[in-house]
This record gives sequence, C-alpha cells and structure tokens, in this order.
Amino acid sequence: MYVIATAGHVDHGKSTLVRALTRMEPDRWAEEKRRGLTIDLGFAWTALPSGRDVAFVDVPGHERFLGNMLAGLGPAPAVCFVVAADEGWQAQSGDHRDALAALGLDHGIIVVTKADRAPERVGEVLAQARTELTGTGLAQAPAVVVSATTGAGLEELRAALDDVLGGLPEPTAGGRVRFWVDRSFTVKGAGAVVTGTLTAGTLAEGDHLEVLGEGAPRSVTVRALHSRNEAQSSTGPTRRVAVNLRGIPAETVHRGDALVTPGAWPLAEVVDVRRTTGSELSEASGQLLVHVGTATVSAHVRPFSARHARLSLDRPLPLVPGDRLVLRDPGSRTVFGGARVLDVDPPELSRRGDGTRHAAYLETVPDGGSARHEVVRRGAVRLGALQRLGLVGPERDGPQTDGAATGQAADQTATRQATGQAAAEVRELGQWWVHEPVLARWSRRLRAAVEELAAADPLAAGLSRGAAAEVLGADPELLDAVITEAGLGLDGGYVVLPGGRRALGPAEASIAAVEARLARDPFDAPEGDDLTALDLGPKALAAAERTGRILRLDGDVVLLPTAPARAMRELAGLEQPFTTSQARQALGTSRRVAIPLLEHLDARGWTRRLDGSHREVAR
Repeated sequence: MYVIATAGHVDHGKSTLVRALTRMEPDRWAEEKRRGLTIDLGFAWTALPSGRDVAFVDVPGHERFLGNMLAGLGPAPAVCFVVAADEGWQAQSGDHRDALAALGLDHGIIVVTKADRAPERVGEVLAQARTELTGTGLAQAPAVVVSATTGAGLEELRAALDDVLGGLPEPTAGGRVRFWVDRSFTVKGAGAVVTGTLTAGTLAEGDHLEVLGEGAPRSVTVRALHSRNEAQSSTGPTRRVAVNLRGIPAETVHRGDALVTPGAWPLAEVVDVRRTTGSELSEASGQLLVHVGTATVSAHVRPFSARHARLSLDRPLPLVPGDRLVLRDPGSRTVFGGARVLDVDPPELSRRGDGTRHAAYLETVPDGGSARHEVVRRGAVRLGALQRLGLVGPERDGPQTDGAATGQAADQTATRQATGQAAAEVRELGQWWVHEPVLARWSRRLRAAVEELAAADPLAAGLSRGAAAEVLGADPELLDAVITEAGLGLDGGYVVLPGGRRALGPAEASIAAVEARLARDPFDAPEGDDLTALDLGPKALAAAERTGRILRLDGDVVLLPTAPARAMRELAGLEQPFTTSQARQALGTSRRVAIPLLEHLDARGWTRRLDGSHREVAR
C-alpha cells in the first residue's frame, strides 16, 4: 500500500476528491457531515490502474484545525495538493505549502479541482499555484485538472498518482519501528486499537513494543493487525494500519504518542535544530509549538543564531538527527517555519560564551548529524547509541529522503574505512567508537600515572583497574583498549609497565643478594631470619615475584623462578616412584623446602602423588 495526504485551503474539494476516487466517505464525524467541513483526519483507500493500493489521509483545510492537518501530513510520504479553480490560491493554501516545505516533502501532485465551475481560470490558477510552490519539493510536481462532480480528469489523476507513487523511495521494511498514533479507540471484545501510518519497519502479531507519550514508556503486545479492514498477521511499510494492543487501555493512548521498538530510540527532551524554511530562529518568541509525526508539543526556544536554536520540549519525544519539525507560534494559526534536528542529547551550556561557541560548532554539523561529529564531540560513543541515533547501521525510519539522508550518506561515505563505517580519525574498539586524539590523550595520561606510581613506590603492585579508570575519566569498558594502546600490561588486576627486569628501589640490593645465594645453591632457600636481616618483608617479596625475580612457595620459601625446572631434572633421574626423603636428598635441601616445592610440582602436573609418601614424574 502507498499513502498520500491531501493538502489545500478549506472548501477546495479535498474530501470530495477523495470520495470520488475511492467511493468511500472520509469524513468520520456527524458534525463534519452536517457542516460539510472537515474537522479531523479522514481515511479512505482504493486501487490504482497499475494495481497499486493507495490510502488517502484527508486533512482539514480550515485555519483553526491546522494542528490536525499537520498530524495527517507529518507521517505521509507524498501529498496531493489541491487548489480550486473558482477560488485560486488562498490563505490556507499558503499555510499548507509552508507545512509541506517544513516537512521536506518532495513527492506529490498538484490537483486543480472544481474545473467545471471556472474552466476559464484553470490555466491562471495552475500558474499561480506553481509560482507559490516555487522553492518547495512540489515546484515541478505533475498537475492534473479535475472535476469531482462531473468526473472529468479523474482517470488522468489516477494515472498520475500511479506515476508519482511509483517514484517514491523504497521504504525500509527491516529495523526499528516508530509508529505515530493518530487515533485511539476501543473495540468491544478486542480492547485498545490505535491507527497510524507505518513508514518503516514491520509490525507482526505478538510483537512486544512500547508506547511513548506522557509519563514513562509502557510495554504492550500486538494482539492483532488490520489494514484496509482486512486482518494481517504482519505488515510492512508504507501502509495505514490499525493495531490492536494488549496491556493498555485505549483512553491512555493519544494522538501524538508513538508505538516503538523497545530500547531502539533515544528519548529527547532537549534538541539542537537548524532552520530549513520560514522565519529566522532568532525571531522566535520564547515558546513555539513543535509538530513532528502526529505529535504537538510546546517548547522553549533558545536561539543561537538565525539558523540554529535549542528547543527544550515539554515532554520527551523519540527523535533522531535528521528528523524534520514544523514550528508554529502559539499565538498564530500560521506556520512559523521548519527545522531539522541536529542533536538529541546536546551538551549543557552554562559558562559565559558557551552559546557563541556552540553556535559556531553547529555550523560545522552536516544536515542530519553525523557519526563522526558525534564521536568527536563526545570523545567516545557506544555503537548502540550511534545506531539508536540513526547515524550508523540501518537507514533512518520514515519517508523523508531530504538533505538529512543525503548528509548521512555523505558522512558515511567519508567515514567508511576498515570496519565499514568508522572514520580515519575514529577508532572502532569493540562496541565503542573513539576519537583518535582522545584515545592518544588517555594513553599518555594512563602511562604517566603508572610510571609515576612505579617511581614513587617501586614495590607497588601497579595501578588498580579502578584507579586507572578514574585517571582516564572514561567508561571502564574502554580500559583494556587504552592499556594496550599505551603499551602497558595487566598483572593480577593491576596495570603495570611492560615486562623486563625492574629495579625494586630500596629492596633491589637485598633481592640481588638472594638471587646470588640461590645461583650458587638453587634449593638453599633463605630462612625467615635471613629475609628479616635483609629487610625483605611481604611487600618487597611480592614486588620481586611480580617482576619475575623470585618464586614464592608455601611456608615463606623463596627460590628462583628456574627452580622447578631444575628440580625436575634431578627427580627424573631417580628410580620411580620416589619418596619425599629421596627427593630431598637428590635436591640437597631440607624438608622445609622440599615439601612445598614438590606440592608446587604436583599442582603444575609435572609430578603425580601416588600415596602419602610416594610420587612419580608425570609422563
């Protein structure tokens, strides 16, 4: 199915045109039918000559219902812009033009209606419409002249719609769902039902989703799906869909809420934006109404310049860089302008001059943001966060193929290197993207801290992982990568300088004396009194062991690291099996040394204990 919204001034025949094309009544309320005035969104569908199914979202044209109109136009990928031949371009024609320009809609058709009432004005009205649409995505749109009353031009319109819809970009059926709700109601025996336009992703029975609106996200399950009043087990884009939900009452879901894939979307309360159309952002009053999808929220505006501003939203919305916003002044029934989201988690600006510096930074951000800018600004970003922002991975959701997508594509082309998407100055480390200069700075900082500790306390085990993470001020997940980058090592949970013989400060001479003694007689382990006389306590001995200078066994036995191998050469020459006494004699040592040494060999699997007094060399 394809979806197209109507647009145009009140009483220019939008609903009549939809009725003639579909033979369905788009007006849903008795008040609308009584007054002959569309107040809220209407829906109808039909098949085109090619067999394409098309659903129409019929929007109100009166200025008082501009918010309703924007809710219908927001999620639509194409527009049918209507101008009546007998009245020509009118005030709300301009409002609707400004709205579609703000949304970046560039697929659609111009329809001159009521041609039977003023056939002599058709050419003039069409020329005027093209002039007014200059600079929008419909400037070169195809045009058809019709009369819904006589039926003239309707077949040509159907054919033209076929061509326009056939040229729409292929929507993304995979990936995350962001389904903006435009209606919510209860069906007896079924429960809550919400409707909307599915522009990306796929919905299926049994899906677990979240409803994002006022308050905390609420978990729901898809009980059933309908499209064109037909049951569906699953449905993809682009399509009008009714979703029967389990786990939530209908009265708690409202127009402007979004049905989303859990955990797949950032919830933004503060966003930085760039003006795309309309008035300069520096002219905005303190408050604006923000329209996106079917949602309307109030926002406080902090202008940075004519092109850039920060919007603080009254409630969080599932937004990503590149989303298009329509801005309205609360005191006006017209469109103030359009904006594109650049950042959904911008930095706090609390110091003097922050706003000026940030405005300069925003000038460098491409339309729709970029993974590179996000990583450069933050230093390090999880890949999952970049995917939630739509900056890497699957395409953004939604029908818009404006500059946001172009900016994203250009950025990804520039950054696609070794792993596919990380830039030359961005290192991909597991599930993190890290800015190279930041990684280099962390590495220098960590190495300096380890070297400083080693100089101040040569006997220290090293820098603990917790202390190392504090030195970096980075996520502990990145520590191992920084350790490697800095040319450091890990020893028993401590960050240490690279291997090799290390001086042990005041203990160096004493350890050297022990090494000399054991070099003369490998199994003549110094007694406790000998170690005390050399001022070698547990800390000094532990440091010497960490650096590979000595081997410590149970019972405070100190040997050289080569002692086990030398012992094995002696034991292999004994008749097998051998006793502890025979081993002691072969090694020329005491039971104090022989027993812990033999237990050490057992633990390494080099010898095997057979009973209480016999062992053998393992084969």
